[in-house]
Amino acid sequence: MIANKQNSFDHDVVVVGGGPAGSTAATLLAQYGHKVLLLESGRHPRFHIGESMLPFSEPVIQRLGIDWSAGNLSKSGAVFMDEATAQRMYFPLSVHRKTYQIERAPFDQMLFENAAKHGVETHQEEKVLDVSFQSDGVSIMSDHSRYRCRYLIDATGRSALMGKKDKGIKRIENLGKFAVYTHFENIQPGEEADELFRSGNIYVPVVDIGWIWIIPLAGRRLSVGLVVQKDKPRDCDTEELLRRYMAGSPVLNRLLAGAEQSAPARVEADFSYTNQSRYGARYACCGDAAGFLDPVFSSGVFLAFTSAARVADRLHQGLAEGREADPELHAEDDQNYLLGFNTMRLFVERFYHSNIVHNLFFEADRDPDLKGQIGQLLAGDLWVDNNKLQQSLLAGRRTAS
Repeated sequence: MIANKQNSFDHDVVVVGGGPAGSTAATLLAQYGHKVLLLESGRHPRFHIGESMLPFSEPVIQRLGIDWSAGNLSKSGAVFMDEATAQRMYFPLSVHRKTYQIERAPFDQMLFENAAKHGVETHQEEKVLDVSFQSDGVSIMSDHSRYRCRYLIDATGRSALMGKKDKGIKRIENLGKFAVYTHFENIQPGEEADELFRSGNIYVPVVDIGWIWIIPLAGRRLSVGLVVQKDKPRDCDTEELLRRYMAGSPVLNRLLAGAEQSAPARVEADFSYTNQSRYGARYACCGDAAGFLDPVFSSGVFLAFTSAARVADRLHQGLAEGREADPELHAEDDQNYLLGFNTMRLFVERFYHSNIVHNLFFEADRDPDLKGQIGQLLAGDLWVDNNKLQQSLLAGRRTAS
């Protein structure tokens, strides 16, 4: 009976969105032997922000069978700093697992092409216009064709196909409002710059309006961005705001002396939200389609990898057992997803509203256990039962559902 049912479908699974989450879910399902179609509305390579990876992405990377070190800069840890007070704290992250500072355009392309190598049918420049769900399958209409499948995975990022369709998007208002950022090349030799590229550390200077990221990339390039949490001053536009805060940073003045801006300033808005329609009958969301957080702790791609792997593994079981129509198929795994998402969400809230950098981070050397707990969260080691800081975060506030 199941075999006959499968024969009426074009594919077992259609994955919409060819970023890290979609490519990961599609690849893992193809490895299980399912017939998968991956639809990407754009074309790789395409620019994307979110370049600093977390070490606990490594298990998923290993399952995908790719080498994420190729052409990328090894990342040792994160340095939080307040240049006004000369305070700084370094947290080692790549202790038990390695991670990298990634240029996203070639990296995302490699993930997408890796899906095809594992047997996924991949289409680029094909936009999904509508999806409809029946008791016995899913119908999908794109600007190129129509498809029928057993299951849909929404990996459309902040386009949030299913979240918007089901009106499940709920803004998180108290985190960053927007980011403005650019790239620089030809970073000149010097003690500080040489050490930055040797260590591959991300620098996070905190400022009165939010925070700055300074991410070293291979080829002596820097990604520099400003995340704004408060209302933007009325006397300047966003690009001028970035220039103003860059000029006010002694570290950036030293690092960028003689460098050249290699990309236009870009703006990302509508930062943080949760999707309350993350799964249902014959569909599940992963990556930014399930929820998106202020990037201060670099959780975006990490949550994309881990949520996509979790969805793929559970869906494989559902397809093998003919249970893919069960609207509660992903309920148990969703609790694990929320544990990670809510931990990072509350961690970011503390960053903005409890002065956690000054009150906790800069004091962490006095308490090795606390420093280890902070480092554990910053590395993405979120599914443990012995992190007292994580337990405190989760116990102290109401979280997303």
